[in-house]
Amino acid sequence: MTTRSTASWWPLLGLVFALLLLPARAGRAEVAAAAHSFVAEAVRIVSPAVVRIDTERHVTGPAFDPAMLDPMLRDLFGDAPGTMRERGQGSGVLIDASGLVLTNAHVVDHVDAVAVTLADGRQVDGTVQGADPVTDLALVRIPVQAQLSPARLGDSEALEVGDWAIALGSPYGLERTVTLGIVSSLHRNINSLGFSDKRLDLIQTDAAINPGNSGGPLVNAAGEVIGINTLVRSGPGAGLGFAIPINLARRVADQLASVGQVVHPYLGVQLVPLTTRMARDNNSDPGSLLRLPERDGALVQRVLPDSPAEAAGLRRGDLVVAAADQTINDPATLLALVERSSVGEALGLKVVRGDRELLLSIRPAALPTSP
Repeated sequence: MTTRSTASWWPLLGLVFALLLLPARAGRAEVAAAAHSFVAEAVRIVSPAVVRIDTERHVTGPAFDPAMLDPMLRDLFGDAPGTMRERGQGSGVLIDASGLVLTNAHVVDHVDAVAVTLADGRQVDGTVQGADPVTDLALVRIPVQAQLSPARLGDSEALEVGDWAIALGSPYGLERTVTLGIVSSLHRNINSLGFSDKRLDLIQTDAAINPGNSGGPLVNAAGEVIGINTLVRSGPGAGLGFAIPINLARRVADQLASVGQVVHPYLGVQLVPLTTRMARDNNSDPGSLLRLPERDGALVQRVLPDSPAEAAGLRRGDLVVAAADQTINDPATLLALVERSSVGEALGLKVVRGDRELLLSIRPAALPTSP
């Protein structure tokens, strides 16, 4: 009977130990993977496309601070104008490998210089390709760089209240900041927030959006951009953030990239909502100066001079109840329909004036741009 040497057992023992360790190592790998949330994965996907935007504009002001001048010198210098540099900061998201960055119009409004800091720390000069103050969107072009990673754009029409919402940007200059919340509401009209010069239905979220987040992306759980962060409500109701739906932002960006501007059709009327109950309350008041049609619709409060509305014969007190064969229950519905119409093409309106129904034809014109 032969005796096996001790050394000959080592390879067999090593194999046994390796087999015993495999499940433990696999388990640790699974635990490590599970330790990272879906938020971390979404951020990993989109963060290479998130940029910081630094701006500079020259503004005219007093050459000297009057408080620092001797009274006799103040009489001598007066309020002589001087040029000062004003700096601003915001965020943006790279949407195309050719170097197109989407941001807010108010971030790059009337700026003289734009510097874009990429996710990997590279800083490049940018030029404003175009801006649309009506939707508060702008497009900045940067030189084509190696390894540009544009974001994946989602579908904002597929959103539902309660979906996850992740905001990225550089609030207060703190780069690569991430906040988490949900979609709190959809189709929130910006006019209800006090912005009468804008045409936007916003995504409302409780994800924290702070100064410097403007222009950064709001993304879903899959790391797809669903909106562009634009504003936060301060004061009463603080903590509510709002983003421009990405489907609208995509259409505006396409126009800014191709022609440098966006044309918005307009009628030239100021509208207020009217409901049957509101009209009945008004008509039952003996002191009422105007009898209103007891129907839902968009009530004409004012007709602007030299506007398409004036040319079509609209009057103050008219109630628009249908347009292009679509029922109009409020001004937002009518404005959305006008926004989808074409400049110069006839748009049929059904209007209630007193006890009569009238059919009017109006041709929207291009919304005048501010100087």
